[in-house]
Amino acid sequence: MLCPRCQDENPSGSNFCLGCGTSLGLTCPSCATELPAGSRFCNRCGAAVQEQAPADRPFPSPESYTPRHLAEKILTSKSALEGERKQVTVLFADLKGSMELLADRDPEEARKILDPVLERMMEAVHHYEGTVNQVMGDGIMALFGAPLAHEDHAVRACYTALRMQDTIRRYSDELRRTEGARVQIRVGLNSGEVVVSDR
Repeated sequence: MLCPRCQDENPSGSNFCLGCGTSLGLTCPSCATELPAGSRFCNRCGAAVQEQAPADRPFPSPESYTPRHLAEKILTSKSALEGERKQVTVLFADLKGSMELLADRDPEEARKILDPVLERMMEAVHHYEGTVNQVMGDGIMALFGAPLAHEDHAVRACYTALRMQDTIRRYSDELRRTEGARVQIRVGLNSGEVVVSDR
């Protein structure tokens, strides 16, 4: 089963892409029958089915989730940093066991659980003036020290990881009460030298 968003191959019967977390199932708008990805017509009632476009993701581009004040700082400092060697810290964070957690849920229910996790992760990054570089299915990659230069980039990344763990722990408690599900995240950090580029 080929993912319409990232083109990764997934095992037959998958509800979500293993590579990017995109929903692989479709539902007939007329009779609500679940259909395989790529269906153009319902095999039960014959109604035309429009596949969801990958652009309906809540976090399509950095501009959509980067706070305006932070975006302005990034744009001002970006040209000055182009081609410069910088010490940065990269943060990776993802939802632990997301496939098991989301596998038996319909796409809307899964997004209802996953989106608040991603929003809380990004809020923590922005709080310490990091830059969310990529949103990948059930996780994010963020940079500290570039494009916004901070001497304490590693410390900011550590504080971000702690803030993420704390906010997700509180969200998990709330989710356990309302949905009967628990969520946990994993966070990894790595510091080193990079050459700053817009590519």
